[in-house]
Amino acid sequence: MSDVLTLRSAQRAEFAASVREAMRRLARWTVIGVGIALMVVGVPMALLPGHLGLPILVVGLIIVLRNSMEARRTFIRYQHRHPNVIFPLRRLLRREPEVLPVAWQQALRVERLILPRRWRRAGSLRRRYLRRKRG
Repeated sequence: MSDVLTLRSAQRAEFAASVREAMRRLARWTVIGVGIALMVVGVPMALLPGHLGLPILVVGLIIVLRNSMEARRTFIRYQHRHPNVIFPLRRLLRREPEVLPVAWQQALRVERLILPRRWRRAGSLRRRYLRRKRG
């Protein structure tokens, strides 16, 4: 009789462990789904004026990268292939993100891509502002 009870308790423990593992996986996949949903919402919002979708996109990316090893591998692969594109994201993914320097760097980059050299004003405005502040 005690052998039967021991067997049943072992089966119950095994069943409980498998249920816990299934719940852990379900929770992880749910969190990854929320992260992907935030990224999907953040991409179109980032293209709108004001770039309010960028923080949403970064939060979604953080959630996905913390919970998915495959996403981390893909992110690292893209980082090796396109370091200039991924580096600002990496700076935003740090524990204490450098938001203003990244935003300024991206503004200069966009200005350089779009405007001819004689129309660019961001760098000269920054230099003028810093000179005034120091003097």
